[in-house]
Amino acid sequence: MRAITLESVPSAPAVAEVDTPRPEAGELLVKVAAASLNGIDLATAAGYTQAFMEHRYPLVLGQDFAGTVEALGEGVEGFAVGDAVFGVVLKPYLGAGSLAQYVTVPAGHGAARIPAGLKVGDAGALGVAGATALVSLDAVALGEDETLLISGASGGVGSLAVQLAAARGAKVIATARPGAQTDFVTGLTGAEVHVVDFTGDLEGQVRAIAPEGVDAVLHLAGDGAQLAALLRPGGQLASTTGLTQDAVKGQDVTIHTIMANPDPRILTSLAEQVASGALRVPVTATYPLEQAPEAFAAFGAGTPGKIAVSCS
Repeated sequence: MRAITLESVPSAPAVAEVDTPRPEAGELLVKVAAASLNGIDLATAAGYTQAFMEHRYPLVLGQDFAGTVEALGEGVEGFAVGDAVFGVVLKPYLGAGSLAQYVTVPAGHGAARIPAGLKVGDAGALGVAGATALVSLDAVALGEDETLLISGASGGVGSLAVQLAAARGAKVIATARPGAQTDFVTGLTGAEVHVVDFTGDLEGQVRAIAPEGVDAVLHLAGDGAQLAALLRPGGQLASTTGLTQDAVKGQDVTIHTIMANPDPRILTSLAEQVASGALRVPVTATYPLEQAPEAFAAFGAGTPGKIAVSCS
């Protein structure tokens, strides 16, 4: 099969021919129709994940997937050949990813059916970013009328978090560059979103909107300690970039270090929200599998939203 691979790290992703995987016990073999890029893919190519996870070469990149069940491993229940499924590849090593024509995934975790009304291209860009946004919002226990600062709002996770937070009735302050990024963020939801320029006086802009400090922060990008200083006493911050409580010693704030858990319940909830029109997957560019280098370049250049890859 064709796949986006690395022969070593750090190195540039390239399209190569590799063996088609076979499903082990408890796994699904999925013919991938769509996938997307996430930060971990760029981090892996840059060599940043070597210290944290085993790498198996040739290393096929990718976590998000959507497609059709092609075969079942021994003992799989609840799925059948031909089912339309999506989700996230969850394995204890990197190398058997979804940026390929086929992928194997555990049937019991990280996979769910695609409901009617959810396009396969959107499903293939939903899992990682959607689960991360949802888990982050739940971690800070965001309530109606509370003020939430989202740092990195124009990215895949941030653009879904803006929508989910607005739907909960929160007052959303989002960071973005002036121009195209700001226009993208303000167009994500019908609710009002206050956009602040992170390249300027961030504290001054945020304090003008929330003089006593914000109730919660989603730290998806930027200086976590600086963002924590914008919280009111007792405020909460969810960080997807590894910030811990040690970074804010002496402050009356709580830090949640986020590891997304895309279990079937979370995936199904997200899919149903998209299918109903309550949530939009912000795919702004789609590349064929053969144009992987261009897709990675666009991601690295800060293209807003999600970058999808067509694998069929």
